[in-house]
Order: sequence, then structure tokens, then C-alpha cells
Amino acid sequence: MTTHLENTIRSVQPLDEPAMQAARSRQNELTKPPGSLGRLEALSIQIAGITGQPRPTLRRPAIVTLAADHGIARKGVSAFPIEVTAQMVLNFLRGGAGINVLARHIGAEVIVADLGVAVDLPPNDDLIVNKIGYGTRDFSVEPAMTREQARQSIEAGIRIAQAAIARGCDILGTGEMGIGNTTPSSAITAIFTGRPVREVTGRGSGVDDAGLSRKVAVIEAALALHQPNPADGLDVLSKVGGFEIGGLAGVMLGAAAARTPVVVDGFISGAAALIAASLAPAARDYMIAAHRSVEIGHRAIFDYLRLQPLLDLDLRLGEGTGAALGISICQAACKVLDEMATFAEAGVSNKEA
Repeated sequence: MTTHLENTIRSVQPLDEPAMQAARSRQNELTKPPGSLGRLEALSIQIAGITGQPRPTLRRPAIVTLAADHGIARKGVSAFPIEVTAQMVLNFLRGGAGINVLARHIGAEVIVADLGVAVDLPPNDDLIVNKIGYGTRDFSVEPAMTREQARQSIEAGIRIAQAAIARGCDILGTGEMGIGNTTPSSAITAIFTGRPVREVTGRGSGVDDAGLSRKVAVIEAALALHQPNPADGLDVLSKVGGFEIGGLAGVMLGAAAARTPVVVDGFISGAAALIAASLAPAARDYMIAAHRSVEIGHRAIFDYLRLQPLLDLDLRLGEGTGAALGISICQAACKVLDEMATFAEAGVSNKEA
């Protein structure tokens, strides 16, 4: 029997070339010198290929913010205690976090899900509870999760994406909350890119020099212990990943299978993108990199996936904040393609004098 993950992977198809060609042709007919709107033009063409619509419109964005805790956080790799994960989820639900502000700014829904917070949260109609476990295990001494839990976390993200798209959401952004999650993200990045751990590991939420050295040493020892296989995304996720990272990979796969653009937030979302692309290489074309984080490993992810971020604002908050800003640029790119007059419509000559 095939799994939901396997069915989703098989559903990811190449971009729609006829739609992209139609969008490209229209861009060349709009009242502007060809290429004068730079990457906005290329972005609109990519979104046409994703959606299969020569003139795509993006009217109902959503940010999917997934939360989970990490056993590795108890090794002193974060500047904050693990209790903050649950506290911030409650803040999301009250509408008081940075992602809530920026989501309101672009008119986006914020979808909040508990995939592995270490405590049970109070019941809330706006909280999706799909707890794979009460945090991962400490991957410095044992695998972060079982292979089955890795699959479950990805499938949870797929279902969250599918439900949002079924409700009419037409562009998704990824976000997360999990104290300590830059540590598994650095580990995942080192595994897939082949870069030394020190070159892809930053200060996360703000650890000092001693904390950074400890973080690097913990990751190096874990990779030597577990020997994750970069050719097997589930193996990597199970050995050094996180439930929210797996969930975000699932959101990306679910969006790609449904021909829906997915705007990838910061470093943790980038690590999830590595997992998703390892499982379904064609899903990479459905990803739009929102911004370049200050986390040094983020650059290695872009190089490996051949993605170019839309923004560089020194962001390092996560939650989906960069994705919200990236979605606004995607909307602008599509509006230019759809609403700008052509030379013929405007009665403007496009001939050289």
C-alpha cells in the first residue's frame, strides 16, 4: 500500500510551460521596456508556471506556522528555555506576534499547528493539534525521531497544506516556532550541502561565543554518531530533524502537488526545503525564497537549491515573517502582469523612433 507521502510526491509535476510562455509573451507586450521590472517579471512567469494560469491572481494568502520542541535544546544550544515555544504559540493565537502583525498587513490567514510542543496547550479552535510527540529526542545521544515519526510529520504538513488550499488559499508561506531549531537546521544543511558544520552554523536566537562553539561540537558529534544518508530525506529528518521541520517539508510538497506557490521563510524553512527537494526534486520549482537570513547556513541552502531570495533585510525571527513580506511581492508581480495595459490597449507605440 502506498503512503500519503508517496502519493503526494508522485503528484508533483513540472511547471506548466505553455502558461509560462503566455505570461512571458504578455510581459513583452506591456507598456514598459522589456525586462524593466526585473525580477518581478520572472517571478510572475514562475507563478504562471506553478498555477497553470497565464495571468495568475493571488487573493487569499496564508502563513502556515508549525510549532514543536527539540530534545537537543537541553544541551545549551539556545539562548532561550524550551518553555518559550508553548508561550509563543499562545501569543500567535492571541494575534500578538510579529507574524500576526505582518499577516494582517498583507491580509493573510495565520494557520497555527502543534506538531510536537513539549506540553499540552489549552484547547483553542484556532489551533491545529497534530502532535507527533512531546518534542524530539536529544539527537546528540539517539536519533531525534523514528523513521515512522518522520513520515508522519511530513504527512501532517501535507494535510495542513491541502486543507488550506481546499478552503481557497492560493499562496502559502512557511513559518515555525521551536526553541533550539536552528541546531537541527544546521545539521540538515551540513548533510545535504556537504559544507563543514562550522560554515553553516550561526548564533540562532543569540547564543554567545561559548554557546556557538558548543552548538557546533554537538552537531559534529551527532553527525559522526548517526551518519545520516543525504540520499534519503527521511533518514536525515529522523536522525537530526524536528517535527516542525518535517511538517514544513510536507507543506511544500502539498503545495507543489496542488500547483500552489509556496514562499519559503528563513533558515529553518530552508532546511525543510532541503528535505522536501530531496524527496521530490520537482518541488523546488514551486518554491519562492522570501529572504536571506543572517544565519550563515541560509546562503549554503540557496546555493544548493539554486534559489535567489527576494529580500535581504537581516531578518532572523522566523515565524513566517519573511514569508509574509515575500508574499506581498508575489502579489505585486502578478498584479503587474494581469492589470498593466499592453501597448495596444493603451494606444502607446512600442516602435523605436
